[in-house]
Amino acid sequence: EAISQELCLAFPDIRVEVNLEKPRRNSFEVVLLKKDGTKIELWSGLKKGPPRKLKFPEPSNIVEMVKLNLLKSTVME
Repeated sequence: EAISQELCLAFPDIRVEVNLEKPRRNSFEVVLLKKDGTKIELWSGLKKGPPRKLKFPEPSNIVEMVKLNLLKSTVME
């Protein structure tokens, strides 16, 4: 919830989708889906931890990862 709120504040024109499929247990993943359909994994906590808190990113870090990937996409076009 906190990450989707941060993303919506930072990028009001993007659509944030949460849990389209059954989530993996005890972890958190963030994927950027580009207009051309390609997926970029921004975060996966599957191999992180213990402790459990390492499996979940800080919302501000995810916002920065999205910014970097959007900037890369803009430069490459």
